[in-house]
Amino acid sequence: MSKNKKKAEEKELKKNDEATLDPIVEALMKENEELKTALEVSKNDYLKVFADADNMKKRLERDYDLSMKYRVQTFAHSILPAIDNLERALNQEVVEGQSYRDGVKMIYDQILEALKQEGVVQIDALNKPFDPNIHQALVAEAVEGVEPNTVVEEFQRGYMIKDRVLRASLVKVSE
Repeated sequence: MSKNKKKAEEKELKKNDEATLDPIVEALMKENEELKTALEVSKNDYLKVFADADNMKKRLERDYDLSMKYRVQTFAHSILPAIDNLERALNQEVVEGQSYRDGVKMIYDQILEALKQEGVVQIDALNKPFDPNIHQALVAEAVEGVEPNTVVEEFQRGYMIKDRVLRASLVKVSE
């Protein structure tokens, strides 16, 4: 066989091989693209699920922190009427029974201290500017020598728990 004939046969075989390989290569390339697309979709799905889980974790931590911060709110709200009654008893003039009054005062101070340890504090309202966020005006009347919108009398003390109003102060405001 001559060299040219041999080269021609090799060329022919190569063409046949390429013709046979072209559909296989195309199929493999198509499958490769499909796999790349599926991988990208799976990667995006994974990132979304991971982000959702991270957001849920943060939300649960925030909710837990808030519940811990205000856990005493129900207790504090229920004990306030007892404090009000103790205040009324302490405001009565008593000549006899001073030891009784001292005992009530001691209990009152202990309750306030227990509440203070939980972040519950009294609102200081008297002679302060009226603030509708922490005061509830029951009466408004003109008072000489006092600027308008100033709390001149406190009917019932208000309380805050951390940065929230537990109960607004019931007050009289100057006009």
